[in-house]
Amino acid sequence: MRIGELAQATGTKAETIRYYEREGILPYADRTDSNYRDYSEDHLATLTFVRRARELGFSMAQVRELLALSDRDDKPCQDVDRLARSQIDEVQRKIDDLTAMRDELSRMLAACDTDKIGQCRIVESLANGARS
Repeated sequence: MRIGELAQATGTKAETIRYYEREGILPYADRTDSNYRDYSEDHLATLTFVRRARELGFSMAQVRELLALSDRDDKPCQDVDRLARSQIDEVQRKIDDLTAMRDELSRMLAACDTDKIGQCRIVESLANGARS
């Protein structure tokens, strides 16, 4: 399949596919006689794997590690488990940060009980950088 077909099948931009090739994340495709890239089902599977891992928030370094580990069917699962646990911790940290942001915005909104911008605590809090 050509790059456009692979891009459409995976929801990945062609430039991103080329980048993944340059970075060694996706193996280089064979070339046709017309010098077009010719991607295989293995490329499709690898790119699908990479896209899903990225959707789950794994870094490119972690994706590389997961790809390397995925080629070693006989190895124990502890390294993959470690990466997944680390990602769960990162997701929880982000949830905590977003919860704190939501709570701060709620406090700011509750403190704004006026209909005049000049008296609005939200604008005042943002201008001063202070927490309400």
